[in-house]
Amino acid sequence: MTCQITDFKQEHKKEMRAVQDSMDVLNGKWKIAIISSICFYNQRRFSEILNDVEGISNRMLSKELKELEINKLIKRTVLDTQPVTVHYQLTEHGLTLKTIINNLTEWGIAHRKKIIEG
Repeated sequence: MTCQITDFKQEHKKEMRAVQDSMDVLNGKWKIAIISSICFYNQRRFSEILNDVEGISNRMLSKELKELEINKLIKRTVLDTQPVTVHYQLTEHGLTLKTIINNLTEWGIAHRKKIIEG
């Protein structure tokens, strides 16, 4: 019986570590909003993301996009145009977040409705 409790505790620790790993990648005020912007349109330019994510500065958006790229969630494509155009889209790995983004959206709509209704 003690073995089962130990196994359960070990499994719980693995789950908690996985949650922490996820939060480390998606940490911060802006990352989920940025991913959501790209996810909704499939592909976005820097200025379009800047317009979608209310309150974010150019510098912060640039920093967050670099971190998302390092974590292989988004792909940055530079087009040879005048002026240079840069597109961002979710990678195959980033697309795995689509269900989570959709669930967060649905939950946020329901939550706002619940709060407003009192």
